[in-house]
Amino acid sequence: MSDKILVTSPLLPKLDEFYDLLKQVWDSKWITNNGSFHQQLEKELAAYLKVPYVSLFTNGTLPLITALQALHISGEVITTPYSFVATTHALWWNGIKPVFVDIDPATGNIDPDRIEEAITSRTTAIMPVHVYGKPCDTKRIQEIADKYGLRVIYDAAHAFGVEVNGESILNAGDMSTLSFHATKVYNTIEGGAMVMHDEQTKKRIDYLKNFGFAGETTVVGPGINSKVDEVRAAYGLLNLKQVDAAIEARHQVAIAYREALRPVKGIMFFDDMPGVKHNYSYFPIFVDAEEYGMTRDELYFKMKERNVLGRRYFYPLISTFSTYKGLESSRPDNLPNAHKMADTVICLPMHHELSSNDIQRIINVILDNNG
Repeated sequence: MSDKILVTSPLLPKLDEFYDLLKQVWDSKWITNNGSFHQQLEKELAAYLKVPYVSLFTNGTLPLITALQALHISGEVITTPYSFVATTHALWWNGIKPVFVDIDPATGNIDPDRIEEAITSRTTAIMPVHVYGKPCDTKRIQEIADKYGLRVIYDAAHAFGVEVNGESILNAGDMSTLSFHATKVYNTIEGGAMVMHDEQTKKRIDYLKNFGFAGETTVVGPGINSKVDEVRAAYGLLNLKQVDAAIEARHQVAIAYREALRPVKGIMFFDDMPGVKHNYSYFPIFVDAEEYGMTRDELYFKMKERNVLGRRYFYPLISTFSTYKGLESSRPDNLPNAHKMADTVICLPMHHELSSNDIQRIINVILDNNG
């Protein structure tokens, strides 16, 4: 049996360098509560990401939940069904009704042309997702938000380091949130962050992620505990030094996939967008069963049999889960593009450790059905 090729592999700091920082943590005995490594990582991330302010969180879901709290979002929020379920769960946990609109098949992102028709008197915000790190049409979305007085919170879990014409997409909207989960381009094992535009908002967010404490005896709001410890902050500092090399390695994988798969009938994929600095976080392909001669699931399970572990990401749609399928906006006829994409997608293995032999094995499995 060939060794398994995993869909992802975590970016890990060198153990000896990590040990050196751990020794500093042990010597200081300051292991959480806004320690020096935590403060340093927030500053270095803000500089790297070209954003004004960053607040670290223990995962990528809590900044979404906290952003909704900080902006006093209620009623209905327009969002996409084509995402990881945490996007919509954050709304549900805040007592907010998600309203799904369809996606643009050219990008997988929320379709701006469908947003206005979903706005009601109860709509208070839009929560788009930069799917696979591909930038949403932030200009169009902001124009709609301004027209109707809505807030915009971007789920940018996939969008670490992504820029459009030299500008970070994390600066769009009122806030953006990131995931630093082990499967992401940049990780702190578990972790996440929120990007905001001004110091006062950062101060409020920092209160909310620490139970609402603004001082030893002063609580200014119903906060939660989502602070990052010094161990993961140290880990994150080291990973920040090597993330550019990891992204370039991913870029080379994407180039190899595109060159090999472009002639294959029935296999589609996204190309780079003009003016965009991508992070190559994922490489989804979309299977046209009629042209390819095999369904998405048939190819997916054939890959598994040959120890190539892809992922049907995002499948199934959030709108089909029991919590949400009863919503009016979850009707399949309201979301035809999202359903088609969910039913045809496989994310191929994509990470910085894939060898040329690994890549060829993956490609060969796909080509095997085409002569």
